[in-house]
Amino acid sequence: MRCLVVEDDNEIATIVKQGLGELEGEVEVESNGRRAYERALTNHYDIIVLDLMLPEMDGYTFAKSLREKEVNTPILILSALRELDDRLKGLSMGGDDYLTKPFAMAELQIRVKNLLKRAQKASEVTSLVFQDLKLNRLNREVVRAGRKLDLQEREFVLLDLFMSNPNKIIGKQTILKEVWNYDFDPQTNVVDVLVCRLRNKLEKDFPTRLIYTVRGVGYVLKSS
Repeated sequence: MRCLVVEDDNEIATIVKQGLGELEGEVEVESNGRRAYERALTNHYDIIVLDLMLPEMDGYTFAKSLREKEVNTPILILSALRELDDRLKGLSMGGDDYLTKPFAMAELQIRVKNLLKRAQKASEVTSLVFQDLKLNRLNREVVRAGRKLDLQEREFVLLDLFMSNPNKIIGKQTILKEVWNYDFDPQTNVVDVLVCRLRNKLEKDFPTRLIYTVRGVGYVLKSS
């Protein structure tokens, strides 16, 4: 577990760091809201424990801005603000859980564990992997051999279809239905053009092919 604790009270930050460190993870602390936001954008964290009253950028803005950037790292808000409106605002801005101060460390640890479990379970059904190719449905990111690929929306949907059905021949009618929601053949070469574009992005500058044509039938994603 890699955790970012965003807390400007040194005493509380130290206690939280020690307590979460018992979960066998790496815990980092940042006291400034703006700097924490930049760190969350440029580094991968499994979870963020977030205070709301912070210098330069408050916790509400922090959470809202991360979600707008499609950063889905679980956020547990840990705040002295106890009113219902505060809790509702924090959760609506992007917080996944809300714990008020003072708090029991055992409860914080259990809540963190639960958020990590839910995130791991979500990741299992939202990520697809085929050889060195990875597709993430949550952030719409495609990476091959560590290199991020820039796909358009229909290219992404088509790749999702292939990666959900590796080594299976997929006919043009199926592609038309899944990508364009067409139940009929529009008598165009749109499928061939889209597959060509996707192939170019997936295979150009890489040593192995991924998508093969099955003449007269369709296409298949398979090992070379």
